Amino acid sequence: MTQRYFNPVATHFGPGSLEELPRILNGAKVVVVTFPEARSLGLVKKLEDLLGEQLVYVIENVLPNPDVAQLAEMYNRFWQEENACDTVVALGGGSAIDTAKALIVGTESGNFDELLTLLADGKSFAPSRAKTLIAIPTTAGTGSEVTPWATIWDAANQKKYSLHLECTWPKAAIVDPDLMLTLPKAVTISTGLDALSHALEAIWNVNANSISDTFAIEAIHEIIVCLPLLARDLGNKTLRSSMALAAMKAGLAFSNTKTALAHSISYEMTLRYGLPHGIACSFTLPLVLDMAWGERSDRDATLQKAFNSDRKTAVKRLRDFLHQLEVRTEFSDYGVSAQEAQEMIQHAMQGARGKNFIGTKITAALS
Repeated sequence: MTQRYFNPVATHFGPGSLEELPRILNGAKVVVVTFPEARSLGLVKKLEDLLGEQLVYVIENVLPNPDVAQLAEMYNRFWQEENACDTVVALGGGSAIDTAKALIVGTESGNFDELLTLLADGKSFAPSRAKTLIAIPTTAGTGSEVTPWATIWDAANQKKYSLHLECTWPKAAIVDPDLMLTLPKAVTISTGLDALSHALEAIWNVNANSISDTFAIEAIHEIIVCLPLLARDLGNKTLRSSMALAAMKAGLAFSNTKTALAHSISYEMTLRYGLPHGIACSFTLPLVLDMAWGERSDRDATLQKAFNSDRKTAVKRLRDFLHQLEVRTEFSDYGVSAQEAQEMIQHAMQGARGKNFIGTKITAALS
């Protein structure tokens, strides 16, 4: 059977690769989207020095899980000054890159409410205008730098929106492990587990193929070895590089499959219980692995390659790995009853990401 893999992002990887940014931009005027701590960490100064007069202004108040309440003002201001820049450079974790993806999609009115209406409709649409995006992750986990997807949250109404258009593929990604050296332990673990979830979700996925599997298996092997070591030695440049490469491979895997059940569950856990995304999408991985194994022989073979073991051993190994990183793996650990958990999983399986999951039954996994 013919298999297809597509990824249009020109990826630049390695320590010091941030220096490639001026060449990539080729004189374009730039707005930078980043997180509040970027300036105190010296990251904004690095971009100012690299870009000079090309840098028009910096949006530096991006918060975790970009919410419509904050995005509206940011978006409306951006499109009121649309001629100020040609390109948006996103510097940060998944929230900064997702925010930038939302900003670059221009509606006819230039008003955020119009964009929100289009997203709520759930259908693909052609934006009236768009800016070019360059993504520079400062965490090893998001994968957003090599995918077109963004998640927009509406905490007040307990909803989320998914954004995915041709224009939201970044033109280029710069993955520079040197930018990740200041990440604290908790963020290193949470984002690393997000990457592990991306890789596993790409395997137990109806859209998986042997090309995405290759990236996913390599990412799983590398993350399971590297992340615990990195958590104990945060300043280790070799480990930072290994983790950055593994996270990028996980991104390349799910860039063609999308995520699946663990991510679908995670959205509810973040909205209802405030769990950080990386923890919310990873604490169920042993449970979902147990649900997935046995559903399809080709997926079982890929999971065997990923864990070098049988089902029972793989589930235990994954659970022990998470416990080693002090991540609790039961719904009850987060105040969710067994009945609520079953209802949450059932609901998640009906969601867009849940429908990518190869399994259909939940009773065995929760018994």
